[in-house]
Amino acid sequence: MAQQRNDAKIALETNVYNASVAIEHKRNLRAYLITKRAMDIIAAFIGMVFLIPLFIVVAILIKIEDPRGPVFFHQVRIGKNETPFRMYKFRSMVSNAEELLDGLLSQNEIDGAMFKMKEDPRITKVGKFIRKTSIDELPQLWNVIRGDMSIVGPRPPLSREVAEYTSYDKMRLKVMPGCTGLWQVSGRNELNFAEMVDLDLAYIERRSMLFDLKIIFKTVKVLIGSKDAF
Repeated sequence: MAQQRNDAKIALETNVYNASVAIEHKRNLRAYLITKRAMDIIAAFIGMVFLIPLFIVVAILIKIEDPRGPVFFHQVRIGKNETPFRMYKFRSMVSNAEELLDGLLSQNEIDGAMFKMKEDPRITKVGKFIRKTSIDELPQLWNVIRGDMSIVGPRPPLSREVAEYTSYDKMRLKVMPGCTGLWQVSGRNELNFAEMVDLDLAYIERRSMLFDLKIIFKTVKVLIGSKDAF
């Protein structure tokens, strides 16, 4: 009887401890998310103001090469909790790139629910440069300000990619997508889809302001010497 009481006491103390840990974790996560959002807004706003001259130069170059096409390209992506949003980029492909995609899907160079092709014939000359340097991604700072994206987070997928996701893959959609992330600084296009998902879930498990800052610094380092951005 005494043993049963001791077992019951241990079980109660364990449950109380676990509940306390869960509450503390929830508080820490809430504080992290609030701080992250504030830093996202500040960084994105400063970045857009600072990069205005670069934006103007890139816009002129895009128009010189292809006067008929728009400077910016937007595409519906899937964000947090599978919510669709319009993601912005500098246009790096010919104007009818989406119409040409079906004829290129068989040449996909990435395994899994994602399309990548190193020598994609749809990419313009200016597009090759802004993709290699990831300048084409800079308009996503506007998505950050709008609250569609964060500076750091999983890559936002296309609807057709999500249609092929398993329930495990969809776990990467539980958080705000990012302009950069653990996948981008860990090999990017050298990794297959399954490895990308594993990295995204590892990020979600470990995320913190310090971890985000490390990813941002690694992103800068990768961009300086990038050879695999396509």
